Amino acid sequence: MTDAAPARRRVLVIGRGRMGRLVESLSGEYGFDVAGWVHRENAGRSADWPEADVAIDFSTGDAVAANFPTLARRGHPVVIGATGWGAHEAAIRHEAEARGIAVVAAPNFALGVTLFGAIVARAAELMSHRSEFGAWVHELHHAAKRDAPSGTALGLMEIMLGSGYRAPIDVSSTRAGAIPGTHTIGFDGGGETITLTHTARDRSIFARGALEAARWVEGRRGWFTMEDVLGF
Repeated sequence: MTDAAPARRRVLVIGRGRMGRLVESLSGEYGFDVAGWVHRENAGRSADWPEADVAIDFSTGDAVAANFPTLARRGHPVVIGATGWGAHEAAIRHEAEARGIAVVAAPNFALGVTLFGAIVARAAELMSHRSEFGAWVHELHHAAKRDAPSGTALGLMEIMLGSGYRAPIDVSSTRAGAIPGTHTIGFDGGGETITLTHTARDRSIFARGALEAARWVEGRRGWFTMEDVLGF
Protein backbone atom coordinates (compact mmCIF):
# COMPACT_ATOMS: atom_id res chain seq x y z
CA MET A 1 0.00 0.00 0.00
CA THR A 2 1.46 3.35 -1.02
CA ASP A 3 0.92 6.71 0.57
CA ALA A 4 -1.48 9.00 -1.25
CA ALA A 5 0.11 11.84 -3.16
CA PRO A 6 -0.28 15.24 -1.46
CA ALA A 7 -3.27 17.20 -2.68
CA ARG A 8 -2.40 19.87 -5.20
CA ARG A 9 -3.50 23.39 -4.34
CA ARG A 10 -5.48 25.63 -6.66
CA VAL A 11 -4.25 29.06 -7.68
CA LEU A 12 -6.42 31.82 -9.12
CA VAL A 13 -4.33 33.98 -11.47
CA ILE A 14 -5.23 37.67 -11.69
CA GLY A 15 -4.10 39.21 -14.96
CA ARG A 16 -3.50 37.34 -18.20
CA GLY A 17 -0.41 39.14 -19.46
CA ARG A 18 3.09 37.79 -19.75
CA MET A 19 3.54 37.29 -16.03
CA GLY A 20 0.19 35.58 -15.58
CA ARG A 21 1.02 33.15 -18.36
CA LEU A 22 4.40 32.43 -16.76
CA VAL A 23 2.68 31.68 -13.44
CA GLU A 24 0.43 29.24 -15.30
CA SER A 25 3.32 27.51 -17.06
CA LEU A 26 5.37 27.10 -13.86
CA SER A 27 2.60 26.41 -11.35
CA GLY A 28 2.88 22.62 -11.60
CA GLU A 29 6.48 22.70 -10.39
CA TYR A 30 5.26 24.26 -7.15
CA GLY A 31 2.35 21.89 -6.56
CA PHE A 32 -0.40 24.11 -7.95
CA ASP A 33 -3.13 23.68 -10.51
CA VAL A 34 -4.52 26.84 -12.12
CA ALA A 35 -8.16 27.07 -11.03
CA GLY A 36 -8.85 29.90 -13.45
CA TRP A 37 -8.23 33.49 -14.39
CA VAL A 38 -9.48 36.98 -13.62
CA HIS A 39 -9.01 39.31 -16.58
CA ARG A 40 -10.71 42.20 -18.31
CA GLU A 41 -13.57 40.12 -19.67
CA ASN A 42 -14.68 38.61 -16.33
CA ALA A 43 -13.34 41.06 -13.72
CA GLY A 44 -16.82 42.52 -13.24
CA ARG A 45 -18.44 39.10 -12.79
CA SER A 46 -16.90 37.88 -9.55
CA ALA A 47 -19.61 35.24 -9.15
CA ASP A 48 -17.99 33.46 -12.11
CA TRP A 49 -14.53 33.36 -10.53
CA PRO A 50 -13.56 29.78 -9.62
CA GLU A 51 -12.78 28.79 -6.06
CA ALA A 52 -9.10 28.57 -5.21
CA ASP A 53 -6.70 28.21 -2.29
CA VAL A 54 -4.60 31.28 -3.11
CA ALA A 55 -4.57 34.13 -5.65
CA ILE A 56 -1.56 35.55 -7.46
CA ASP A 57 -2.07 39.04 -8.87
CA PHE A 58 0.12 40.25 -11.73
CA SER A 59 -2.46 42.67 -13.16
CA THR A 60 -2.25 46.47 -12.94
CA GLY A 61 -2.31 48.92 -10.06
CA ASP A 62 -5.93 49.94 -10.66
CA ALA A 63 -7.01 46.33 -11.12
CA VAL A 64 -5.39 45.36 -7.80
CA ALA A 65 -7.48 47.98 -6.00
CA ALA A 66 -10.65 46.94 -7.82
CA ASN A 67 -10.31 43.18 -7.37
CA PHE A 68 -8.78 42.92 -3.90
CA PRO A 69 -12.00 43.46 -1.87
CA THR A 70 -13.63 40.53 -3.66
CA LEU A 71 -10.62 38.29 -3.09
CA ALA A 72 -10.57 39.28 0.58
CA ARG A 73 -14.28 38.51 1.02
CA ARG A 74 -13.68 35.07 -0.46
CA GLY A 75 -10.94 34.47 2.10
CA HIS A 76 -8.14 33.99 -0.42
CA PRO A 77 -4.56 34.58 0.66
CA VAL A 78 -3.23 36.94 -2.00
CA VAL A 79 0.24 37.33 -3.48
CA ILE A 80 0.50 40.79 -5.08
CA GLY A 81 3.16 40.99 -7.76
CA ALA A 82 1.63 43.90 -9.66
CA THR A 83 3.11 47.38 -9.32
CA GLY A 84 1.62 50.87 -9.35
CA TRP A 85 -0.94 50.31 -6.57
CA GLY A 86 0.85 52.21 -3.81
CA ALA A 87 -1.83 54.91 -3.62
CA HIS A 88 -4.31 52.18 -2.62
CA GLU A 89 -2.08 50.39 -0.12
CA ALA A 90 -3.71 51.78 3.04
CA ALA A 91 -7.18 50.71 1.91
CA ILE A 92 -5.94 47.27 0.82
CA ARG A 93 -4.15 46.73 4.13
CA HIS A 94 -7.30 47.72 6.00
CA GLU A 95 -9.40 45.29 3.98
CA ALA A 96 -6.91 42.46 4.53
CA GLU A 97 -6.87 43.05 8.28
CA ALA A 98 -10.65 43.30 8.48
CA ARG A 99 -11.07 39.99 6.63
CA GLY A 100 -8.27 38.21 8.47
CA ILE A 101 -6.44 37.07 5.36
CA ALA A 102 -2.77 36.79 4.48
CA VAL A 103 -1.08 38.97 1.87
CA VAL A 104 2.45 38.74 0.50
CA ALA A 105 3.28 41.99 -1.31
CA ALA A 106 6.56 42.99 -2.92
CA PRO A 107 7.63 45.28 -5.75
CA ASN A 108 9.87 42.48 -7.02
CA PHE A 109 9.48 38.75 -6.35
CA ALA A 110 12.88 37.64 -7.62
CA LEU A 111 14.59 35.80 -4.78
CA GLY A 112 17.91 37.39 -5.73
CA VAL A 113 16.45 40.88 -5.42
CA THR A 114 15.47 40.16 -1.83
CA LEU A 115 19.01 39.03 -1.09
CA PHE A 116 20.31 42.05 -3.00
CA GLY A 117 18.30 44.30 -0.70
CA ALA A 118 20.11 42.86 2.32
CA ILE A 119 23.47 43.55 0.66
CA VAL A 120 22.38 47.12 -0.17
CA ALA A 121 21.30 47.66 3.42
CA ARG A 122 24.75 46.74 4.70
CA ALA A 123 26.48 48.92 2.10
CA ALA A 124 24.28 51.89 2.98
CA GLU A 125 24.98 51.38 6.67
CA LEU A 126 28.73 51.48 6.02
CA MET A 127 28.42 54.53 3.76
CA SER A 128 26.21 56.42 6.20
CA HIS A 129 29.41 57.60 7.93
CA ARG A 130 31.23 58.60 4.73
CA SER A 131 29.96 62.02 3.68
CA GLU A 132 32.51 62.21 0.85
CA PHE A 133 30.52 59.58 -1.11
CA GLY A 134 27.33 60.41 -2.99
CA ALA A 135 24.76 57.76 -3.89
CA TRP A 136 22.42 56.91 -6.72
CA VAL A 137 19.91 54.27 -7.80
CA HIS A 138 19.43 53.56 -11.49
CA GLU A 139 17.01 51.05 -12.98
CA LEU A 140 16.42 49.79 -16.53
CA HIS A 141 13.25 48.06 -17.78
CA HIS A 142 11.48 47.25 -21.01
CA ALA A 143 9.79 50.04 -22.93
CA ALA A 144 6.27 48.86 -22.02
CA LYS A 145 6.75 49.18 -18.24
CA ARG A 146 4.40 51.88 -17.05
CA ASP A 147 5.78 53.01 -13.71
CA ALA A 148 9.07 54.86 -13.42
CA PRO A 149 10.99 54.71 -11.18
CA SER A 150 10.20 51.04 -10.59
CA GLY A 151 8.80 49.90 -7.28
CA THR A 152 12.01 47.99 -6.72
CA ALA A 153 14.14 51.11 -7.19
CA LEU A 154 12.00 53.03 -4.70
CA GLY A 155 12.19 50.09 -2.32
CA LEU A 156 15.97 50.02 -2.54
CA MET A 157 16.07 53.74 -1.79
CA GLU A 158 13.90 53.12 1.28
CA ILE A 159 16.26 50.34 2.37
CA MET A 160 19.19 52.74 2.12
CA LEU A 161 17.40 55.42 4.12
CA GLY A 162 16.28 52.86 6.68
CA SER A 163 19.91 51.76 7.09
CA GLY A 164 20.96 55.24 8.15
CA TYR A 165 22.06 56.77 4.85
CA ARG A 166 20.97 60.42 5.01
CA ALA A 167 22.64 62.11 2.03
CA PRO A 168 20.57 62.77 -1.11
CA ILE A 169 20.03 59.71 -3.34
CA ASP A 170 19.55 60.37 -7.05
CA VAL A 171 17.03 57.94 -8.58
CA SER A 172 16.74 57.56 -12.36
CA SER A 173 15.11 55.23 -14.89
CA THR A 174 15.62 53.94 -18.41
CA ARG A 175 12.84 52.41 -20.54
CA ALA A 176 14.04 50.65 -23.68
CA GLY A 177 13.62 47.46 -25.65
CA ALA A 178 12.75 44.27 -23.76
CA ILE A 179 14.95 44.57 -20.66
CA PRO A 180 13.47 42.34 -17.89
CA GLY A 181 14.99 44.51 -15.16
CA THR A 182 18.35 45.81 -13.96
CA HIS A 183 18.94 47.75 -10.73
CA THR A 184 22.21 49.41 -9.81
CA ILE A 185 23.18 51.08 -6.54
CA GLY A 186 26.21 53.33 -6.75
CA PHE A 187 28.42 55.31 -4.38
CA ASP A 188 30.86 57.81 -5.85
CA GLY A 189 33.71 59.58 -4.08
CA GLY A 190 36.80 61.50 -5.09
CA GLY A 191 38.52 59.28 -7.63
CA GLU A 192 36.61 56.04 -6.94
CA THR A 193 33.21 54.45 -7.50
CA ILE A 194 31.47 51.45 -5.97
CA THR A 195 28.54 49.81 -7.77
CA LEU A 196 26.24 46.93 -6.87
CA THR A 197 23.97 45.52 -9.58
CA HIS A 198 21.20 42.96 -9.83
CA THR A 199 20.29 41.88 -13.36
CA ALA A 200 17.22 39.85 -14.25
CA ARG A 201 17.93 37.71 -17.33
CA ASP A 202 14.34 36.61 -17.83
CA ARG A 203 10.92 37.18 -16.28
CA SER A 204 10.46 33.65 -14.98
CA ILE A 205 12.28 34.59 -11.76
CA PHE A 206 9.38 36.85 -10.78
CA ALA A 207 6.78 34.13 -11.37
CA ARG A 208 8.88 31.60 -9.46
CA GLY A 209 9.20 33.93 -6.49
CA ALA A 210 5.45 34.57 -6.47
CA LEU A 211 4.72 30.84 -6.56
CA GLU A 212 7.21 30.27 -3.74
CA ALA A 213 5.36 32.95 -1.75
CA ALA A 214 1.99 31.37 -2.58
CA ARG A 215 3.24 28.05 -1.24
CA TRP A 216 4.68 29.67 1.90
CA VAL A 217 1.60 31.75 2.79
CA GLU A 218 -0.66 28.76 3.44
CA GLY A 219 -2.16 28.87 6.95
CA ARG A 220 -0.88 32.37 7.75
CA ARG A 221 -2.63 35.64 8.51
CA GLY A 222 -1.23 39.14 8.20
CA TRP A 223 0.81 41.30 5.83
CA PHE A 224 4.13 39.88 4.65
CA THR A 225 7.01 40.63 2.30
CA MET A 226 9.54 38.46 0.50
CA GLU A 227 11.88 39.02 3.44
CA ASP A 228 9.39 37.05 5.54
CA VAL A 229 9.13 34.33 2.89
CA LEU A 230 12.92 33.90 2.89
CA GLY A 231 13.11 34.06 6.70
CA PHE A 232 15.09 37.29 7.04
